[in-house]
Amino acid sequence: MANLQVVRLLLLATFVLAVGRLVSASSPNVVLILSDDQAWTDYGFMNHPDIKTPNLDRLASESALFRRGYVPTSLCRPSLASIVTGYYAHQHGIVGNDPKRPSGGNPAEYNQLRERLIAKIDNFDTLPELLGEKGYVSHQSGKWWEGNFKRGGFTAGMTRGFPEPGGRHGDDGLAIGREGMKPVFEFIDQSIDDGKPFFCWYAPFLPHAPHNPPKRILDKYTTGDRPLPLANYYAMCEWFDETCGQLIKHIDERGVRDNTLIVYVSDNGWIQNLEHGNQFAARSKQSPYEGGVRTPIMFRWPGTIPPSDRKELCTSLDIAPTILAAAGCPISDDLPGLNLLPAIKNQQPIDRDTLFGEAFAHDVADVDNPEASLVYRWVIEGDWKLLLTYDGDQTRVTFPPTDKRPQLFNLADDPHEQKNVAESHRDIVDRLAEKLDDWWHLEERKTVLVDPEG
Repeated sequence: MANLQVVRLLLLATFVLAVGRLVSASSPNVVLILSDDQAWTDYGFMNHPDIKTPNLDRLASESALFRRGYVPTSLCRPSLASIVTGYYAHQHGIVGNDPKRPSGGNPAEYNQLRERLIAKIDNFDTLPELLGEKGYVSHQSGKWWEGNFKRGGFTAGMTRGFPEPGGRHGDDGLAIGREGMKPVFEFIDQSIDDGKPFFCWYAPFLPHAPHNPPKRILDKYTTGDRPLPLANYYAMCEWFDETCGQLIKHIDERGVRDNTLIVYVSDNGWIQNLEHGNQFAARSKQSPYEGGVRTPIMFRWPGTIPPSDRKELCTSLDIAPTILAAAGCPISDDLPGLNLLPAIKNQQPIDRDTLFGEAFAHDVADVDNPEASLVYRWVIEGDWKLLLTYDGDQTRVTFPPTDKRPQLFNLADDPHEQKNVAESHRDIVDRLAEKLDDWWHLEERKTVLVDPEG
């Protein structure tokens, strides 16, 4: 009788384990790695001649890698808000980092504007909220602008958020990576021990300024002919890579490698100002140029997503629907991005040749009117890229537009956008400008100059 009871218990345990594996397989863990201010060129796997990123190189070799990835806007806060909601900045309304300060500098009035801007996140079902409906637990670390982590739907996190002191863009969360990985590791361990699928938002303040890398890394990049600000930035990229390696190693060593989808993207680009250590140069952050909006995007899910080097265009707006699909969550028809999972799982082509984007001033001129701060719109169709300039309020635009004509580039021939060929391809300018209007029809803002000859 005792032996029969033991057999029954063993069968029950086997059944429970099998059910657990079945549920786990349909609900993969998700880790979203977000670089902060890093150019699309600044990785070993993107063929940078000096910057060493061995951990991200390995991740790229194990992933569906999109070298032609883009964010729809090249500024931290609106870019992150687009990733967590799946919508363009002009749709979710968080178009800049901070509200424009009211005339007279009234602190109470300014804080009301800050709260109104944060409140826009309440209008959307965020990734952690939607995953939570499927039983996921979630953790926020690093960069986070939209108040307390709970306001974004995370079940755990580090950022206390406005109105607490220092609650502008991450407060306690900004220690992750720079001061160790313990909070993230503890969350992952607890989730695994509890048998819960988890979502991890890892957005360290790296390689973001201040560029103060450990000396052991900086020494690798310090040479007599390299400006110190550039050496510091290069070292920051390797420091960030080192923390990514620690995170990936922890996941793999905890035995959940094959049931964890890792997604990688940068919030926007960066070109180091060679004279100022913590400043960016023109045509990078805040701009619509490749140095501002282009980023590698990758998806690693061993055994489910075969490694591949994809040639198609990809946008960070694809991240939300792809993660939701992997988790078995419903996907709203309103999301502008694509669910890439079927294509990258089956190594099929992606039926898309056009991406759209927008660039706004750092400060939001009108928290209820995205057009008020609009500086650029851009569209990529195949190898063609069109930039149009607009007359929005340009408060705190570090590098205001200097060429206000339409700008057209052939990215295959001119990946760094050195030659504006709009005048010799007026038909392409007209066609792409019409695409922009079909995508987002403007009610108020006008292009600064529509006619390249004018």
